[in-house]
Amino acid sequence: MKHGFVRVAAATPRIRVADTRFNTDSILSCIKQAKEEGAELLVFPELCICGYTCGDLFGQDVLLRGASEALREIAAATEGAGMLVFVGVPLKVNGVLYNCAAALNSGKVLAFIPKRHLPNYAEFYEKRNFQPYSGENIRIPFGGEEIPFGRKFVFRCREESDFTVAAELCEDLWVPAPPSVSHALAGANIIVNLSASDETAGKAEYRRLLVRAQSAKTVSGYVYADAGDGESTTDMVFSGHDLICENGEILAESALFANGITCSEIDVRRLAFERRRMNTFYDGSDLCGYETISFSAGGAWESLSRPVSRLPFVPSSGRALDNRAELILSMQAAGLKKRLEHTRAATAVLGISGGLDSALALLVCVRAFDALGKDRKGILAVTMPCFGTTDRTFQNSLHLMRALGVTSRTIPIADAVRGHFKDIGHDENVRNAAYENAQARMRTLVLMDLANDTNGLVVGTGDLSELALGWATYNGDHMSMYGVNASVPKTLVKYLIRYEAMRLGGEAQAVLEDVLDTEISPELLPPEGGKIAQKTEELVGPYELHDFYLYYAVRWGFPPRKVFFLAQTAFAGKYADAVLKKWLVSFYRRFFSQQFKRSCLPDGVKIGSVALSPRGDWRMPSDASASLWLEEAENL
Repeated sequence: MKHGFVRVAAATPRIRVADTRFNTDSILSCIKQAKEEGAELLVFPELCICGYTCGDLFGQDVLLRGASEALREIAAATEGAGMLVFVGVPLKVNGVLYNCAAALNSGKVLAFIPKRHLPNYAEFYEKRNFQPYSGENIRIPFGGEEIPFGRKFVFRCREESDFTVAAELCEDLWVPAPPSVSHALAGANIIVNLSASDETAGKAEYRRLLVRAQSAKTVSGYVYADAGDGESTTDMVFSGHDLICENGEILAESALFANGITCSEIDVRRLAFERRRMNTFYDGSDLCGYETISFSAGGAWESLSRPVSRLPFVPSSGRALDNRAELILSMQAAGLKKRLEHTRAATAVLGISGGLDSALALLVCVRAFDALGKDRKGILAVTMPCFGTTDRTFQNSLHLMRALGVTSRTIPIADAVRGHFKDIGHDENVRNAAYENAQARMRTLVLMDLANDTNGLVVGTGDLSELALGWATYNGDHMSMYGVNASVPKTLVKYLIRYEAMRLGGEAQAVLEDVLDTEISPELLPPEGGKIAQKTEELVGPYELHDFYLYYAVRWGFPPRKVFFLAQTAFAGKYADAVLKKWLVSFYRRFFSQQFKRSCLPDGVKIGSVALSPRGDWRMPSDASASLWLEEAENL
């Protein structure tokens, strides 16, 4: 276990129906392999000790005795394995036969969990051999000890308090109110399912949907182990379809009809955080009767096998990215459309710099005006060249405005800024914050006055990444009348522009592609040799790192140590640890110190799971201390 990540495994051993000795050897082989892979939780299929398809052989004492002997041998093999193991076994209790999951750890049987819902339809005939169990927890004799038996158990790891597990069996998942709902409310962060789900055409996709949905609904990790090769094919066939999910996302999945082990890591601290964040998760249900059983685990694994994307705000490439881009642009445009309608604004006024953010804001304005049926000439796009403006960005501004058919204005502000320097007694040769910010504030002044003059609304261009870092001039580009990019991170801005460029084609596509190829810069310092001298990512760090840190630090509340661990995994081979640490410390320092800028943000549409509006997702005092976070980050 590292930083709350628990390595879990679903195993489908090759079995022989009713041959408990052969099956025991197969199960022990899987336990050995899982231990070698560092698994801390291992789940086997339903009734795998003897086989799900034994039929009326379940009534034979020979089979039941063989299954019990096998279970004791398997339990003993978990001594020193460092994992919690669930295996399926038939168990006779007080003369009644139950289909059970046996929980094993440290050489012992911890508990038996009987199946609650027994299918007796179509190809299933479980009630012929088994009884459902709906009673309270009891103790039963097994192997010379009194073993807990019942449905209401949560297993808690001694070494990681958020590593909590509960079990359900096959059909329990398919009913309208699965036991896993109560298990999750009782504190289980991981649900295991011992299953023998036969394969029919189309069933695998439905099974994926069911497991994903239940893990999302219960905000849990879900480990689903399915019966496979070796079960009887008299009337059915089993594919060994194993699944590992976390909060609606499939982390790992086995190929159909391929026995073996499927592994991944479930982040139990992330699940615990999400449940705390959702004030509707715990509904006050009566969960009396649940017991907690402790276990020990700890696998020898070093690196994550689950994928960690470098761009957590950006979907995988292809159609998913295009669909997401279209949705986000439509959301941005819908927000602006409503604001334009409500204020009865005749124009939308925005500054165009030739950079990424203003290009995206202009594209959103065009969509909003088209949706309103308004002439694009009502979009007043203004380029305001000053000391740092390069010819490339200036020309791109003009070309983009022309290609989109909006009203273009060029208002040089150098003389006005120099006049302001004279008024405040600032030496133009002193290129400090006053030198830079005076230009940004002058541009905002121009836009605000043009909006007043044309009965318009100033559209803000600043993005989420800039707000997180405070990379905005207070009461300059920080201010507007509606911020369409306020919850769009910089790494996503590029993909939205690229998508819209491809959709528009022609001259608009050509100029947008050049904008995408331009260095990110506020252009507040004079060019060097006609080229951009002030490069944002050299000053504040790579946006792909800051967006990565923002996602995990804010959306998931991870501590610096865990964010750093994930960054090491995602950016292995690209950034050295020293670089990751440098910009992580910088991120926390800037994020805390710049909250005052976010405390007075203009309205803006929320488009994703991370937003910093003081009226919505993020309420933080402007004078909160960063010392705890910085201490941890600096000591990495």
